[in-house]
Amino acid sequence: MKSISFLLFSFMVLVAGSLFSQTDRVSKAPFTLKGKVVEAETYAPISRVNIEILGGSYTTTNNAGEFAISAKIGDEITIRSDDFKTVYYTIKDRQSITVEVQKAEVAAAPVKAQTKTESRDLFKTYIDSSGYFLKKDAQKSIEYVTKALESVRKNASSDQNAIAFEALGDINLFWGQSDLAVDNYKRSIVSSAKINTRIKLATAFTTNKNYQESISEYQSLLKERLTNYQRIEVYEGLGNTYKAINDLVKSVFNYQKALDIANEHKIIPKITDLNSFIGGVYAQSGAKQEAAEYFDNSLNLAKKENKKRAVAEKNTVADFYNQNRDFEKEIQLREEALDEIKSLDDAEQEEDINSPLTAQRQNYKIANAYVGQEKYKEAIPYLEKSIREADKKEDLVVQKDATRKLSEIYRDIGEFGKAAESYERYVEVVDELYIKKEQEISQASRFSREIALKQNRIISLESERELNESRYQLAFENQELIEKNNRVQKWIIGSLILIALLLLLIAYTQYKSVKQQKFANNLLALKTLRTQMNPHFIFNALNSVNSFISSHDERAANKYLTDFSQLMRSVLENSDEDFIPLAKEIELLELYVGLEHSRFENKFDYTITVDEYLKVSEFVIPPMLLQPYVENAVWHGLRYKEEKGLLEIHFQQTDSETVQITISDNGIGRKKSKELKTDHQKNQKSKGMGNIQKRISILNKMYKDKVDVTVANIFENEEGTRVILILKKD
Repeated sequence: MKSISFLLFSFMVLVAGSLFSQTDRVSKAPFTLKGKVVEAETYAPISRVNIEILGGSYTTTNNAGEFAISAKIGDEITIRSDDFKTVYYTIKDRQSITVEVQKAEVAAAPVKAQTKTESRDLFKTYIDSSGYFLKKDAQKSIEYVTKALESVRKNASSDQNAIAFEALGDINLFWGQSDLAVDNYKRSIVSSAKINTRIKLATAFTTNKNYQESISEYQSLLKERLTNYQRIEVYEGLGNTYKAINDLVKSVFNYQKALDIANEHKIIPKITDLNSFIGGVYAQSGAKQEAAEYFDNSLNLAKKENKKRAVAEKNTVADFYNQNRDFEKEIQLREEALDEIKSLDDAEQEEDINSPLTAQRQNYKIANAYVGQEKYKEAIPYLEKSIREADKKEDLVVQKDATRKLSEIYRDIGEFGKAAESYERYVEVVDELYIKKEQEISQASRFSREIALKQNRIISLESERELNESRYQLAFENQELIEKNNRVQKWIIGSLILIALLLLLIAYTQYKSVKQQKFANNLLALKTLRTQMNPHFIFNALNSVNSFISSHDERAANKYLTDFSQLMRSVLENSDEDFIPLAKEIELLELYVGLEHSRFENKFDYTITVDEYLKVSEFVIPPMLLQPYVENAVWHGLRYKEEKGLLEIHFQQTDSETVQITISDNGIGRKKSKELKTDHQKNQKSKGMGNIQKRISILNKMYKDKVDVTVANIFENEEGTRVILILKKD
């Protein structure tokens, strides 16, 4: 019966293997993979991106960011460009892909420190940043060490060099590059032989299997003045090294030395670790009773520290019980470890899937313990939980081992269908794990190359610094010779500087005098132009009075004369002022336009509007600046119009510093007005407009473009005139 069952199981395994091999051949068949590369934030396509299959085809993206390349499922595709960080993608199916990339920002040059204090602070900032990324991103961590050295390139102290290379050694040691760690710790010690760095060097020697060098370094450290904690670290390091070379007696001896110091000074974390280490060595040597005693101590002490430390110690002691086939105690400890792993905070959860402190590995080991007791049915639920957890955490190693173990258990208990199903899953996981391992090897090789390049960059910085120091020494010697010559030349240079300063002072005085004279001349010219404006205005106004009196009754004439005298009084009062308030100018303009309208009442209507937002109190204007433009509008534009015209005057504030004054009329226009002039009028030049233009020119020179005037026709037939005057605040 057993023989038949075995044959049936073997047949099912062969069938499953055949089906898998067919599926595998299909998955390995090449196909055309289509894809697109876009910028993550804007989704804009990126052209000329290098697309490469590791060890296979190559292509680039077109202007639409699209590509097509021959590939197989499981291939690793590399998406590379100078514009962004290289992306590596594993092809899982035949579906087209869209790769979103983050455009790389241009790396800012290290901030140039102005003082030694600023340089020291900048160096410390970069070193702190390197420490922050040490366990997260090795390349970024090394980049910050590089920036730290660049920030003090010319004047790096021995301590700063020591700190930088120690940080670099820490990165190498954490990421498994112990040979580089040894080299960098040595460089750090050359600059400054600190005890802690020497301890790290001895540790790196052990990790790199330079055991004798490690022992020699630790023993030389024991001759130095050490703190209690440093002395514990040295004895502990010796214990680790002797354990690595299987000299267990010396290992226990040194661990015990460290434990005595830790107990004496109550350094609790080290007491826990050292009890565990001693227990491990006794277990390795076969002294089970002594091992159990020390492991009991470490378990009790670990419980008093924190959950994560307690979980780690329970796993260590459970391994000890497993070696001694005490499966009940092993299962008990692992069950407790599982409960504590579930209760850990997210920040305390173990991210490394290779760590034994994960749910999938603890479940797998519990299942193995049940198998060791031949309790197969009790083992199955733990294996299934292990598989689920491993699948969720993408831990292919545990998933492979647990799936295979499950298949073997189903086979042993006679459930061949489930055994075949589990075995098929096992084969799939093995294939997936093989692809992953290939990728990890490729990535590890690439990672090592990139780290080596960055390491070389830092070494070149150090070489450059040493070269700079040599140059500095030569420059210092030359400087002494130069300073002797400089002393002779200093009094000559000082004399020349003094003469130059005197010449500059004389030139400035003359320039200021000329400027003041020019300003005085401009003031005189303005005053002269104002005195010319007043007679001109009075002459034109008297003509208006004369014309009005000859054609109206005595009462109207008296009123006109009263308004005219008020206008004259205001004009004469302002004749000595360069500027008057805008509000006062508006009042004068309203009075003048009212007089002209009284005379030419049948010829035009008028409006004077002041924008409600205009702050008239904040602006000033040269007196009688607007009157000539209004006079021209009435006398040369509206007076000759057959139908009744319109004069519009508008004051508007365009911004906090500017007022726009618009004078518009729908009269006959400048061209037609010129044609209507008599020969006598043509021979006379308009003094009013000429004076206004001269005043504006002088004011703009004195007050930096305070006034701007433009005159234009309103209608296409060249009728109507608009004057726009822009007035700036002082």
